[in-house]
This record gives sequence, structure tokens and C-alpha cells, in this order.
Amino acid sequence: MEKATYFISDLHLGATYLDSPLDYERRVVSWLRSIEGKVSHLYLLGDVLDYWYEYRNVVPRGFVRFFGQLASMADSGVKITWFIGNHDIWIFDYLPRELGIEVVDGERVCEIMGKRFFLAHGDALGKLPAGFRFMRWLFRNRFCQRLYSAVHPRWTIPFAHRWSSHSRNYSAEKPVFAGPDKEPFVAFAEDYQANHPDAPIDYFVLGHRHILLDYPLSHGGELIVLGDWIHHFSYGRWDGKTFVLECFDGKMNG
Repeated sequence: MEKATYFISDLHLGATYLDSPLDYERRVVSWLRSIEGKVSHLYLLGDVLDYWYEYRNVVPRGFVRFFGQLASMADSGVKITWFIGNHDIWIFDYLPRELGIEVVDGERVCEIMGKRFFLAHGDALGKLPAGFRFMRWLFRNRFCQRLYSAVHPRWTIPFAHRWSSHSRNYSAEKPVFAGPDKEPFVAFAEDYQANHPDAPIDYFVLGHRHILLDYPLSHGGELIVLGDWIHHFSYGRWDGKTFVLECFDGKMNG
């Protein structure tokens, strides 16, 4: 049996607004174990961790089960590609070296089992508000990163978690598809297809919006938004013939 390619995004592991961050981590690990033997390539499309900052000789505590499972899968031959999101921006060299995975900051167009894919977290796509553009620049600026790393983690980590918790009340607010005229990813994908008639995309696969969406584009191809693991516990699977969105029904405690 030919193995499939799997896609997942917006786990936000470690978030303080989760009812039980450890139980959520165990649920993710249960899902990863459930696809062992079935997966050839696993794409993590951003905001996998709610917060992560690597100091030169220190990394944050936690995520032992999750990282261990990724390392085990990579050691067994599964290719793992982690796209940086707007929450797990500050991944540097530790995770790629320690886990044996590839880390991508940005977007990628590639062929997967005979079809053309556009992959990205999605936070940088389309028309962005000026304030958000400034924050993206600030967080990725090397000088600002050095200044931030000079502050003791006892201050930066609680600050980062408070920032994340106040950015959106995930426990109460479930994002919904606003319709094609109001959804920025639809506009982006339609424009991309119109401007690339000689190299159209079969599947745009994105995260960030926390909605489950499989939308047929007017110029051909499909827009896939992967949902999240706050409300949906969802993932995408591509077997070379069909792309499907599914939800994991494993027990919360793994």
C-alpha cells in the first residue's frame, strides 16, 4: 500500500488557554502514532506551538512527548517539514538538528504525488493590516531578536503567553468561513491562479484561519484550510488521488 502525505496546522501546543495543555499534547501524539506506517511525508503548517523561543544554549521546557514522537518518526524514515507560523516564529537550529526535520519560513510550491501544491501557514498572504505587517517585521528582525533574548525567560515567557491569550479567546470564539467575498485566502488563491495560467496550483493548503474549508476555485484547483486542534482536531490527507479533510476521534488522554 502506497503511503499518504498528511497535513496539520494550528495545534497551539502549550497554550495557557487550553483546558489541559498536557492532555492536548497527548491527543496530538495519539494521532501521530495512529498514522505511523501510513505516512510518507508529514507537513506541519505553522502555529504548532503557541510559543517557542530558542536561546543559544537554552530551549523552553515542555513538549517532550510531542518532540519525542516527531524524532521517532523522522528516525523511521518519515519526512517532516515544519512551516513557521506567527506563534512559533523563533525556531532556529535546535529543532531541525535534534529532531531531524526541515523548517521552512515562508511559502513553498512543490509537486506531491503528481499534483502541484502551494503550502504556507498563511499569515503573510493577501493584504495585511499595517499593524500586523509591522509586528511581522519586528518579530523577524535579527537585532530585535537579540534584544529580546537578552531579557531573562522568567519575564519573556509569561509575557508571551499573556499576549497569546489576549489576542483571541479561542475557548469562546470559533472562527467561521465568512464567504468567498470576505475570505482573504479565497482572494489570494483566485489571484494566484489568474496570474499563473501556465503553472496553476492543484491544491492550496493553508492554516492560520482555524476554519475547515475545501473550496473549489473558479480558475481550477482547490483551496484547503486545515482547521485547528482547538475546536476541530483536524488534518488533511493526500493519497495521490483524493485530498480529504478528517477529524481525529482519539481519546483526549491518549
